[in-house]
Amino acid sequence: MIKLFSAFIFSLFLTVPVNAAEFSDGNGYTTIKNPVRTADPSKIEVTEIFWYGCPHCYQLEPITHAWEKTIADDVDFKFLPAVFGRNWLAHAKAYYVADLLGIESKMRDDIFHTIHVEKRSLNSEEDLAAFFAKYGVNEDEFRKHYNSFTVNSRLTQADAKIRAYGARGVPGLIVNGKYLVTAQTAKGNANIYKVVDFLIEKERQK
Repeated sequence: MIKLFSAFIFSLFLTVPVNAAEFSDGNGYTTIKNPVRTADPSKIEVTEIFWYGCPHCYQLEPITHAWEKTIADDVDFKFLPAVFGRNWLAHAKAYYVADLLGIESKMRDDIFHTIHVEKRSLNSEEDLAAFFAKYGVNEDEFRKHYNSFTVNSRLTQADAKIRAYGARGVPGLIVNGKYLVTAQTAKGNANIYKVVDFLIEKERQK
């Protein structure tokens, strides 16, 4: 039974060729029942819900990097760390500390590599303080931000948004607060941004 379940989960991330003309609610994406307000109505917002410790998020990273280079001026792309488990909290807090310090984009690949290639979990405050030191952040400064009201407030806001999106796993892409795209709905990681681009154009037409 375990082997069958593992095979099923693995199959969700296999790439199946898709035709953009075939995308519809339930096939490529899921429409969010109650749309969530975006930060800037003049932009088409795309949000990736992720966890640094997620192997599928790690596998999606090179695809995300390639897609980021194609983003048009009317698209606002951002990340949103999820906390679906106890061990996820430290990574979400690390994201917000890095974001506040303006170094998240610099350390993003490194933290994924450290967790998934070097097999260091980085799920404690002590481990993360040492990791941030590589980027010139002293321990006192890191701990001040890590335990700050600002970081905790952003965690609460993120949790509320993710619940409103109806997302139950990672990675997940939210387009303009209206649509949820996953590897399962898109039939593979490699198709995720094809669906996202389709939905961006759908929103442009409106």
